[in-house]
Amino acid sequence: MSNTPSHAIFDRLRAIDWADDTAAFQHAHSRALLMREYLRRAALWARAYKAEKSWPFFDIAEHIDSDITTPPDVAEALEQWLQSLAPSSLRTTCRGAVKWAALRNARPDMPESLPDPYEPLLLMYERGGGYYLHEYLDLNGVMIPLRDVESNASATPFDTLSPATLDALDGMGELTYFAKISEGYPRHSPRGIVRRRVDGDQTHDEAFTRNLRWEPTEYLRLYDLGHNDIDHVRITEIEAAGFIESLTEKLAGTS
Repeated sequence: MSNTPSHAIFDRLRAIDWADDTAAFQHAHSRALLMREYLRRAALWARAYKAEKSWPFFDIAEHIDSDITTPPDVAEALEQWLQSLAPSSLRTTCRGAVKWAALRNARPDMPESLPDPYEPLLLMYERGGGYYLHEYLDLNGVMIPLRDVESNASATPFDTLSPATLDALDGMGELTYFAKISEGYPRHSPRGIVRRRVDGDQTHDEAFTRNLRWEPTEYLRLYDLGHNDIDHVRITEIEAAGFIESLTEKLAGTS
């Protein structure tokens, strides 16, 4: 095969272990965030090109420029490979991602204001395979509602897609994040973040440290006992991701 953007996306798809249930559970939190981000981005493109009825799992390139086609050699190999995948909407997104690469290669005039729709979905696939579509989206570890185009288009963006950040957002059990705030350290730029991870009957309090990993902390317990002057506020996973990526870039000297 030739070396084109479409071939590169097909290579990524073929490298995925679609039956890796262990990875799906280990990456349940990041996979849910990535799927929600795909739904948001797909909703933006659907709204921009009057394709709301085709949302959420559709060939976006077809609605932008129907003359764009996948290179014949990759198209043939792709169709043979797709026979082993289900559901059909998953096959549609794989075709769509490959054709999207051809569209971007052929159309440098694409709107800069709209983000790449398929990259979050590809990352989600690479972190544990596909999904099952019922009343809810079943990601084999977490279930999320589809909702509608407008509610997804207005959702908070999740733009921190680096592998290290995604890894840091995973963890077994229920996760609740908090930002440590004080004068000069508001919610959007806190002193640090901590999380409470409840796994079964065990509770683990962890702080994201300058070692760029979660480490045990007594902060929340001491605060509850009245022995901590630094306040905190509950934040979202997306806010936590922003802090993690900012700290990573700062320590790497890239910010």
